[in-house]
Amino acid sequence: MGNICSRSKNEPEAFSSPGRVLGSSTTNNNTAPRASVPAGAKLKQSNWQSPGRTLGGEGGSGSAGAGSTTGPGTETAEDARARAAAAAQARAEATTASKGKLGTKLAAQKAQTHSQTLNEVSRDERAARDADGAEAARRWD
Repeated sequence: MGNICSRSKNEPEAFSSPGRVLGSSTTNNNTAPRASVPAGAKLKQSNWQSPGRTLGGEGGSGSAGAGSTTGPGTETAEDARARAAAAAQARAEATTASKGKLGTKLAAQKAQTHSQTLNEVSRDERAARDADGAEAARRWD
């Protein structure tokens, strides 16, 4: 029985022949017709140009001084650090702000340690077992 992926005709392997020199061709298919570019088509170029800005201040040390800029669209490293610190502080204050009853419950739950969480689950399981035992006693089982 034959392989289902085999071919009926035996073709030589792709790299079994010595090959040919680049630029030479045994067939005339190298000059395939190409589509011409329409006359109305133009390359779109953007007229917007940015002056750019220098990162890290002059000389990389930020020697321009805190709070000063070295030109339009540029800032010193101290300015960037100050803005990043202010943004981080604002994010930290926003997360600690009171979010109502559910927010305080969530914050308390996140603050629990692993052992505190396990103890709480254990108490809940014991209370459920006690309730089941009391129900069985009421039914006279």
